Amino acid sequence: MTDRPTAPDLRPPHPAPDATPDLSSRDLDWWRQAVVYQIYPRSFADADGDGLGDLRGITRRLTHLSALGVDALWLSPFYPSELADGGYDVADPRDVDPRLGTLDDFDALVREAHRLGLKVIVDIVPNHTSHQHVWFQEALRAGPGSPARDRYVFRDGRGESGELPPTDWQSVFGGSAWQRVPDGQWYLHLFAAEQPDLNWDHPDVREDFRTTLRFWSDRGVDGFRVDVAHALTKDLEEPLRDLGDHAAGGEAALADFAPGTHPFYDRDEVHEIYRDWRKIFDTYTPPRTAVAEAWVPGARRALYARPDELGQAFNFEYLEAAWDADELRQVITDSLATAQAAGASATWVLSNHDVVRHATRLMLPPGTDTNAWLLSGGSAPAVDAEAGLRRARAATLLMLALPGSAYVYQGEELGLPEVADLPTEVLQDPIWEQTGRVRKGRDGCRVPLPWTSTGPSYGFGANGAWLPQPPSFAAYAVEAQDGVEGSTLELYRTALRLRRKLLDGETLRWAEDAPEGVLQFDRGDGWRCVTNLSAEPVPLPAGAGEVVLTSASLKDGHLPPDTTVWLTR
Repeated sequence: MTDRPTAPDLRPPHPAPDATPDLSSRDLDWWRQAVVYQIYPRSFADADGDGLGDLRGITRRLTHLSALGVDALWLSPFYPSELADGGYDVADPRDVDPRLGTLDDFDALVREAHRLGLKVIVDIVPNHTSHQHVWFQEALRAGPGSPARDRYVFRDGRGESGELPPTDWQSVFGGSAWQRVPDGQWYLHLFAAEQPDLNWDHPDVREDFRTTLRFWSDRGVDGFRVDVAHALTKDLEEPLRDLGDHAAGGEAALADFAPGTHPFYDRDEVHEIYRDWRKIFDTYTPPRTAVAEAWVPGARRALYARPDELGQAFNFEYLEAAWDADELRQVITDSLATAQAAGASATWVLSNHDVVRHATRLMLPPGTDTNAWLLSGGSAPAVDAEAGLRRARAATLLMLALPGSAYVYQGEELGLPEVADLPTEVLQDPIWEQTGRVRKGRDGCRVPLPWTSTGPSYGFGANGAWLPQPPSFAAYAVEAQDGVEGSTLELYRTALRLRRKLLDGETLRWAEDAPEGVLQFDRGDGWRCVTNLSAEPVPLPAGAGEVVLTSASLKDGHLPPDTTVWLTR
């Protein structure tokens, strides 16, 4: 029996960055202005040729991240899961999905990352488990009124025979947030039915997550990304409240409640949990970091980022901002003020595993219904890929010049566009089925990466990939861009190398005399960033200094539309 063929080990010839983050206790604040690279494990690299990315594939490709110049990698869930929600339905939070590897493979990944000077952040999913979790299976067997059911949110239904859900609450993925079990009771799931919500009032739940945090921290994990950080605590006092038009929750619905009082989102009690977690994080040297995924308004988001809680929170206002100078300036100003008020640093992100990739999204007309656009296969309206990449490059240099941490999603360093025309028969996101096939979901940003210009999966693995890659991916492959002057990959490498040298402080100064449609600010001692979001070329500012990097070529000393330049004096 011969070994299964593996993908080629494409190791970039470029040396590691000039400096790497200090992994010792001397650099406790490495996270404040770090660049973190998000890996969606099933789509990054496949070492065993089964079409699914895995931990050994990630370890083999860590030299790519080192050469890129990032400070840390963030692993989306790699835990045992039936993939009812892309891995966020976790059956065991202290193990590795056998299809992705073993705990030994995870330990090897952490060792290699640390050898290369990279920190490791892992996703933690505290709002819910998989319905395959041992606790939930015990709860189903134990029946109504049992202590096992108290770890989740089980309730009797309404109606003469309990045939109606306990409330009108809606799942984020569509439909009722309640699922009935054979004995007649219902359980709460704010996401897929395979993701029952935990009851965070139960001491077993709190203690089990303390154990999980210590388990991964003891294995060398440097930090945690907290999934749905704002949804853990809920008002479960009887009678449960109907929400009418706001049953689905979300930021719009939050505005109709006094801060901290929504029945299941952003309740004040959640912060007690994170203060407890911070005590655990601070027992390690250096302290473990954390960042909250909290879809809440800025002033409320700051609470999650306080030093005695998680320390950082994702800034989704920036991701959702239009390509407009006035809107971006306001979002940046507000985000910096919010972070400063919390004693945290700001976070910036353009793409992730849940949204249309920004090389495509930034070219969609304002107000575009992205789901309708996805259902059209990306044809209504059509997106100019070349123009989209130009705008994405400009947006990237703007983001990397801002004070705070930047989060880069795998493949954006290659300029990958959204794969909007995936056939419906290959879709994996549960949103597609749960909404009755009316919302296409997030698969288009999760298509596996191209590493080589040829092969059955463009170097992702020895065989095919779990989601089909379009032929256009060949031109975006690492192999096709490596060492090519002007390529998006080389732009990221250069930008990250320069960023390390230019960082100074956590503030910026806006230029008040910038032309209309232009963002211009100074960082530290002599680093200036200028982005032209207007439709016409603009001259460089007087006394601009030396041009050190541009997202596109200057023309006769002018900055073309959709272009960013970095200058030093």
